[in-house]
Amino acid sequence: MSRHGLFVWIVFLGLTAYMTVACGSGHTIQSITVSPASADAQNYPNGKVPFVATGHYNSAPATVTPLQANWGAASSSVPADGAVTIGSNGVAQCNAGATGTYTIGAWVNLSVNGTPPCPSFPFGAASCNYVLGTAKLTCP
Repeated sequence: MSRHGLFVWIVFLGLTAYMTVACGSGHTIQSITVSPASADAQNYPNGKVPFVATGHYNSAPATVTPLQANWGAASSSVPADGAVTIGSNGVAQCNAGATGTYTIGAWVNLSVNGTPPCPSFPFGAASCNYVLGTAKLTCP
C-alpha cells in the first residue's frame, strides 16, 4: 500500500471512530444529498452511474462524504422491479429493457426505541425512522 493510501486509510478509520463516539453524544444526521442529482446512464461507461451520498449533521464533522448508506431504486414511489440495479457502493445500472426515469435513494435508518428498521427502499414507509436523499437516473 502506498504512503498516500495508508494515510487515507488512517484518516478514514479516525473519522469512523470519531463518528461512532460522537453518535452517542448528540451527533445526529439531519439530511442526505446524493450526487449527481440527476444522471443519464447513456453518458457513463457501460451505463454504470456512480452516485455518492453526503450526510449533513448537527455537529462537527458537519458533513461526511462518502456517507455509508443503504441504497435502492424506485419508480413513482414503488420498487423499480428489477429495472435498475444499485450496489451497496451506490453504483447504479439500468437493466435490459428499462426505460424512463427512476429515483435513486440513499438512506440511513435512525435508531428509535421500539421502531423496526426499514427492510427495503423506504418510500412510503411511514413506520420507519430514516433520513433519505434522492437523485434521478434516466434509463434509455
